[in-house]
Parts: sequence; C-alpha cells; structure tokens
Amino acid sequence: MTRRRIQIKKIDNTTARQVTFSKRRRGLFKKAFELSTLCDAEIGLMVFSATGKLFEFASSSMQQVIERHNLHRDNLGKMDQLSLELQLENGTSYAMLSKEIEEKTHELRKIRGEELPGMDIEELQKLEEELEGERFQEEITALQQKGAQLMEENQRLKQMENLFSTQTHVLEQGQSSESITNLCSLSDPQDNGSSDISLKLG
Repeated sequence: MTRRRIQIKKIDNTTARQVTFSKRRRGLFKKAFELSTLCDAEIGLMVFSATGKLFEFASSSMQQVIERHNLHRDNLGKMDQLSLELQLENGTSYAMLSKEIEEKTHELRKIRGEELPGMDIEELQKLEEELEGERFQEEITALQQKGAQLMEENQRLKQMENLFSTQTHVLEQGQSSESITNLCSLSDPQDNGSSDISLKLG
C-alpha cells in the first residue's frame, strides 16, 4: 500500500499541531546528532515553538557554535574588504600610471621629431628648452621605477591576503578538533529523552 503524502501546510487543530511539533522536533534533533557524530560536524540548532518556548541542540556548546559563527562572519567581511581595497588601489594606481606613461610617450615622440610638423613655434621653443635638461628621460625612468614599486606593493598585499586566509583556516580546524572530545560525552537523544538536549524557557 502506497504511503499517503502529507500536504505541507499549517495544521489547524491545536492539539494535532502540538503533537506534530514535538515529534518533528525530536526527529530533527536526532538527525542533527547523527550528522555531527558521523561527519564530525559542529552543529547548533535552535527551535522556537508557536508559544515562544526555546528548544536547542549543540554538538559541543551553543555558545561555542555562536562564537565560531561570528568569527567566520567577521573574517569573511575582512577578506571582502581587503579584496575590495586591493582592487580599488590597483585600479586607481594603474590608471594614473597608464595616463602618465601615455603623456610622456607623446612627449618623447615630439623629442624624436616624429610630430614636429604639427608643432607651432612656441611648442618648438619649449621642446628645445626641455631637450637641454633631458628632463623627460629622467621622468620616464622615474615612472618605470614607480611601476616596479607598485608591482611589489601589489604582491605584498596579495601575500597578506593569503596569510590571513590561511590563519583563518587553521583557527577553524583547531576549533573543529575540540568538538571530537565534547561529542564523546553526548548520549543518544532517544535514550535520554528530549530533556537532555533541549532547554525550555517559559
């Protein structure tokens, strides 16, 4: 005989709704316990009933799970901020450097005589003065050095980002290993009843 599918909707009968809540809650906590035991997962589960009562399950402790969640959230925010700052800094610096190089390249073409026909008397006189001091060649050299420094700074920021990610991963691994010892002290929620894994307020 085929099992009849239950339509998922709010149960109107109050008594039936309370009975279903109690059965489903115990089943949910049992599945959470099995998942944490079989897969060495750190789990924190909170359930509020329709009357406002709190039921919770944690593979280690709820406070530890919450602290780990907050740490993970904060670290993700810092990594996103660091990545955004790195992108903005690189984008702005490269744009400015590219513009300067383009301008100096244009000036060098004038120095080499490639654009002399399009220059007026004043521009030619200014070019002659600039040639005497060889100022543009020095500026090009300075720009090249600036570009090299920018590349080094970019590499340093990427190394900092990788180091920060590695430290976060190691910290999370350390917290996960502590949950193995805590799990050994847990008993099966079916044997001890829902009171062993739940906290009722009210």
